Amino acid sequence: MSTLPSSIDVAIVGAGAAGIGAATRLRQAGVSALMIEARDRVGGRAHTIPAAGDVIDLGCEWLHSANKNVLVQVAEAHGFTVDRGTPGWSGPASVGLPSRDHAEYRQALSDFFDAVEEAAATGRDRPASELLPKNSRWEMLLRAVATYYSGTELEHISIIDFDNYEDTQINWTVREGYGAMIAGAAKGLPVVFDCAVSKIDHAGKSVKLETQRGTIEAKAAIVCVPTPLIADSTLRFDPALPAKQAAAAGLPLGVADKIFFEIEGDFSYPRGHFYGATDRVETFSFDMFPRGRKLLSGFYGGAFAVELEKAGPAAAEAEARRQIVAVLGADANRRLRFMRTTAWRSDPFARGGYSSALPGHVGDRQILAAPVDGRLFFAGEACSKIHFSTAHGAWETGVKAAEDYLGAR
Repeated sequence: MSTLPSSIDVAIVGAGAAGIGAATRLRQAGVSALMIEARDRVGGRAHTIPAAGDVIDLGCEWLHSANKNVLVQVAEAHGFTVDRGTPGWSGPASVGLPSRDHAEYRQALSDFFDAVEEAAATGRDRPASELLPKNSRWEMLLRAVATYYSGTELEHISIIDFDNYEDTQINWTVREGYGAMIAGAAKGLPVVFDCAVSKIDHAGKSVKLETQRGTIEAKAAIVCVPTPLIADSTLRFDPALPAKQAAAAGLPLGVADKIFFEIEGDFSYPRGHFYGATDRVETFSFDMFPRGRKLLSGFYGGAFAVELEKAGPAAAEAEARRQIVAVLGADANRRLRFMRTTAWRSDPFARGGYSSALPGHVGDRQILAAPVDGRLFFAGEACSKIHFSTAHGAWETGVKAAEDYLGAR
């Protein structure tokens, strides 16, 4: 839509996976709904762009737990190609780590996950860092990997929340791009762009949303924004919702960024995965020729990603090249053309990658997701108990929020 209507049945704040899931369900029920999006595009933290004659995903990339992932069906229903191949990072490292060492590391990782599961079963929450193996040669790499899957360090991760996450360890991709698929699922759904919501007044019988393009009145609102925007009152509620604000603060977004190089000319190195270093947390997880693309992509998270975001793309490129040279040699570096980095923490509408519960805050997901007075509903990956940090978790909560509204009418 080019203009903001004065009223609507349901206003959906945010056009990411959660908002699109909610809008899809409401359309099926014949309910008039509008997604109100601060950006100039749909997708939120899922964003595909063209690059090097192909596409790259700046955000969401993997259909995690793909054999149970609702977005596999969504993708195929909208004509996208699901690549059911195995990701390079799930198998033996191709370079930089001998097979025996890699097997030892994978065992250490499995043992750590088992220790977390056993500790979580006691019901006593504590930081996941307390479960790290003592005096292990793999401690730093285990810490680094945590910053990839949680976006933050183990000291900030609840073991119970960590254990609640459901993972079948089957990971697929979308050939045309994950972000493109999410955007494709939004086709035909009403949305207004460049329209950040600053306040939701729910004092009366209706809900009034104040935006940079005017005010819209609705019977109900479904709020699908990242937790920092609620925690720091970028999005305000009147009357205030202190329990929601506190819950959002207990579910901060970690940082997980990417760097991309195009591979030019002859490149004889084997395809697959490698780490820039295994003896420190400040390391990249690299993938050469991912899904056959002529790319070398790198993944990095936590405080390391925050530091590189602050330093800028040139600093991230320099550090990535230094680690690549250390593993592959100088010749490899000459055949790599820097493309770009991501900076999700610096994105004002995201403020990070995905949520993890702080120790002692596992219950905050349920608090954040709970409806208010049958007129305010909440969705997003942070509202999912078992699929947080994923687009399919966000989608599922959007659908649930829509169904909660339908049940409350």
